[in-house]
Amino acid sequence: MNKKVWVEINTKALRKNIFTLRSHIGGKVKLLAVIKSNAYGHGLIAFSQAAVSGVDGFCVDSVIEGIKLRRAGIKKTILVLGPTLHKDDIKKARREKITLSVSSMDALRELSRSVYPPAIHIKIDTGMHRQGIYIADLKKALALIKQKNLPLVGIYTHFAFVKNPKHKGFTKVQSVQFTKAFEIAKEMGFSRLLRHAAATRATFDGRTYLFDAVRVGKGLYGLWSKKGLTPVLSWRTRISEIKNVPKGAYVGYDLTERVKKNVRIAVLPIGYWHGFPRSLSSHGEVLIRGRRARVVGRVSMDLTVVDITNINARVGDVVTLIGESGKNRITAEEFGEKAHMSNSESTTHINPLIERILT
Repeated sequence: MNKKVWVEINTKALRKNIFTLRSHIGGKVKLLAVIKSNAYGHGLIAFSQAAVSGVDGFCVDSVIEGIKLRRAGIKKTILVLGPTLHKDDIKKARREKITLSVSSMDALRELSRSVYPPAIHIKIDTGMHRQGIYIADLKKALALIKQKNLPLVGIYTHFAFVKNPKHKGFTKVQSVQFTKAFEIAKEMGFSRLLRHAAATRATFDGRTYLFDAVRVGKGLYGLWSKKGLTPVLSWRTRISEIKNVPKGAYVGYDLTERVKKNVRIAVLPIGYWHGFPRSLSSHGEVLIRGRRARVVGRVSMDLTVVDITNINARVGDVVTLIGESGKNRITAEEFGEKAHMSNSESTTHINPLIERILT
C-alpha cells in the first residue's frame, strides 16, 4: 500500500459487534444501524456495504445521505433522522423509497402539501427538548396525518441519558411518556407502527427500552467498549521524513516547542485538514512499531512532527493514530480525551475525503 493517509474498517470486528447486538436484542427486535455523518467517520458507503447483511435498516442524517446509499445498491429501509427542509428532498425521498422523520407541526404541514408524500416516522419529544412533537400536540398531529392520508409507519423518541448513572431514572420517565404517546396513536387508529427509542446504551440497559427496533451507532463501531464490543476503525499514516534536531532548537510554527536535548524527529504527512486536531500539539501521541511517539510542536494543516529518539524507525514506516500497533493501542476514547472531545467526535472529524478500506 502506497497511501499517505488511510482509514481501515475491520469487517471481522464489525461482524462480531453485530452478532453481540443480535444475541442481546433477540430475533423479534429490528437492528437499525445509525450511519449518519459519514458513519461517524467510518465511511458512509464502505461501512454500510460491510454491515448491510447483518442489519435490518439504516438511519442517516439527510435525504442526500440516503440517496448515496441507494446509488451504492443498498435496498434496505433507510430512515432520515434529521430535518428535511426542502420540497425537492421530499420528492426525492418518495422516489427513492426513503423514510422521513417528522418532528414538528410545521414540518408535518409542509409534508401534507405533497401530492405523493414519502413514508414517515413521527418523533416524540419525551423530555430531551431537542427534536420532537410534544405529547400535548400529538392528537392534533395525528389528526392531520389521518386527514391527509399520510403514510405513517413508525413512532420514536430519543433518550437524553448518556453516561451519568444518577439520571437513569429520567430514562424511565421518558419511556413511560413514549408508551403513553403510542397508546394515543393506537386510540386514533395507528396501531401498527414501528416503535423505537433505544440507542446503544439503552439497548443494553434492559429489555424495557427495546420496543420493536433499536438504533445503534456507537455499539456497531465499537466506540462503546462494554459488553464485548470491539473497535472497528484504525487510522494510519506513514513517516515521510526523518531528521535530527539539536538541543535548544525550535520545532514548528510560532516556535511552539523548544527541545531540551538532541532529538530525532519524524515528519508525518497529516494535520488538522485530515482531522488530526491542533489541540494535540506538544502532547498527543501516535504509535510507531508498537511504541508511543509524542507530538513535538504545533500540529499544522498537513504535517505533524513526532519524537522518535527512542524508536528505530525508518521513512515509510506505518504510523497508527487510532488503533493497534504491536501490543500497544490508542483508542478513539484516549485520542478524544487528549484532544478534548468525545470518542465519536474524534472519528467523525476524520476528513471524509480520506479513503476507507475494508480489511
